[in-house]
Amino acid sequence: MRDPVIYRVAHITHHNTGDTWCIYPMYDFAHPIEDAIEGITHSVCTLEFEDHRPLYDWVVRELEYPCPPKQIEFAKLYLTNVVTGKRYIKKLVEDGIVDGWDDPRLVTIAALRRRGFTPESIQMFIDLVGVSKSNSSVDYAMLEYCIREDLKEKAPRVMAVLDPIRLVIDNYPEDKVEYFDVVNNPEDESLGSRKVPFCRELYIEREDFMEIPPKKYFRLYPGNEVRLMNAYFVKCESFVKDENGNITEIHCTYDEKTRSGSGFDGRKVKGTIHWVSARHGIPAVVRLYENIVDEEKGKLNEDGTLNLNPNSLKVLEGCYLEESMADVKKMDKFQFVRQGYFCVDAKDTTEEKLVFNRIVSLKSSFKLPKQ
Repeated sequence: MRDPVIYRVAHITHHNTGDTWCIYPMYDFAHPIEDAIEGITHSVCTLEFEDHRPLYDWVVRELEYPCPPKQIEFAKLYLTNVVTGKRYIKKLVEDGIVDGWDDPRLVTIAALRRRGFTPESIQMFIDLVGVSKSNSSVDYAMLEYCIREDLKEKAPRVMAVLDPIRLVIDNYPEDKVEYFDVVNNPEDESLGSRKVPFCRELYIEREDFMEIPPKKYFRLYPGNEVRLMNAYFVKCESFVKDENGNITEIHCTYDEKTRSGSGFDGRKVKGTIHWVSARHGIPAVVRLYENIVDEEKGKLNEDGTLNLNPNSLKVLEGCYLEESMADVKKMDKFQFVRQGYFCVDAKDTTEEKLVFNRIVSLKSSFKLPKQ
């Protein structure tokens, strides 16, 4: 360590103190003093500060602090397919590509909280990653694995239709409404159950019906029978198209004997699909997120700008949730059956408009390494 710079003189107006001072301590001098005054025992820094440690130790030693802090360096935690650099994030915010430092596509603490990541899932992720002295990148799929593991036992499971198409049960009474008892989470019986209304007209996912299905397609198509989750068997009898050839309505018949929990075993079906009552459904907006950059194609373009994924955000209007979702609160978390884990957006949700952020999908390719 040779003649370190301790102060700098700047005859400029400071944004906080104005023209009161013109002499300012350098960071390497102020840092150890601040740590000692605040009672910091270990100052954790990234690897580039390793060369600064002799000055840090010299300052706290020469000032004779009774309990001098120690500086320890470790590698930065890099994640694949996300943006961690403050300068890059600032540019994304200023250009309006994201809606703030808490945009759910980012990995700031505010963004992770808004997207729906729990403290327990982040703690689990850090425990799995550990502390390294060498720079490396961690697969983002590991963070997704941690939130799935945390929420699969905590989050209530509800039915939500994100791309709805109307299903009409022709032989079901028009004015009849039944309520089915549905378990909130099979992983934890203490979460209890809820009543889900069932009636003649329902919404199902558009992808759960095909006019001409491929082989091994076990969902709904003309002449085929499926189970409506927690309800009855229905058989597709016909469907309606608009003037553009798009299917707008599916007509089915149901078998009253096949009610879930009735002990019916007369026949079996290979497909089970979820649904929402058209009469009782709660409208919502759902946001689906993907990685904001695709590192397989290169994180940076030739000009140094980020190679952004144009499909990092997909907004679905006109989604329907089951009736039990009418009184949800901001930051509540749920598993949408067959869809993924979702969180009520804390920023854009209002009394008139429900907005959900997808935390993570249900399927994962990530596997923990064998011990």
